[in-house]
Amino acid sequence: MADGFDLKDLEAQMGSSIDALKRDLSGLRTGRASVHLLDPIQVTVYGSKMPLAQVGTVSVPEPRMLTIQVWDKSNVAAVEKGIRESSLGLNPVIDGQLIRLPIPTLTADRRKELVKIAHEYAEKSKVSVRNVRRDGMDTLKKMEKAGEISEDDHRKNSASVQESTDKYVKMVDDVLATKEQEIQTV
Repeated sequence: MADGFDLKDLEAQMGSSIDALKRDLSGLRTGRASVHLLDPIQVTVYGSKMPLAQVGTVSVPEPRMLTIQVWDKSNVAAVEKGIRESSLGLNPVIDGQLIRLPIPTLTADRRKELVKIAHEYAEKSKVSVRNVRRDGMDTLKKMEKAGEISEDDHRKNSASVQESTDKYVKMVDDVLATKEQEIQTV
C-alpha cells in the first residue's frame, strides 16, 4: 500500500469517535449523580470556552447530588450559566463559591429528553466517522491523480474505507441502543 494512505490509521480515528461517544454517554447518568455528567459542559471564562472541570472541583457528596467548588469566585456566574444552558436539565443552587446540583428523579419526559440527547451525541459521532471516511476517500483520489496508485487500487481501497465506515457506524448504533435501554430501565 502507498505511503499516503493507511486504513489502520483511518480505523483508529473512527475508533476514537466511538470512544468519545462512550465518554459523552457515560455522562448521561440516569438519575444517579456522576462527576462525568458535567463533562460535556463548556464554560466561558477569561474570554474563552473551557471544560467545567478546569474551573472547579466536581464531587459527588450524595447519590443524588453534585457539587462544584469553583476556584475563582468571579467564575461562579459563568459556571451557573453554562450549567443552565446545557441540555442536562439541572438547576444549580449557589452557596458562595460552591454550586450544588440536585439530580432530579427521572420522569417519563426526562427519559425521553435523555434519549434525545443520546441520539444527538450518536449523530455527532456518526458525522465524525463520516468525516474520517471523506478524508480517506480524498487522499485516495489525490493519490490516483498523482499516479501513486492505480484506478483498481483506488477502487479496492475505497471499498475497504466504506466497509470500515459501515462497521463503525453500526458500532455507534449499538452503543446508542445499549444506552437507550439503560435509560429506559433504570
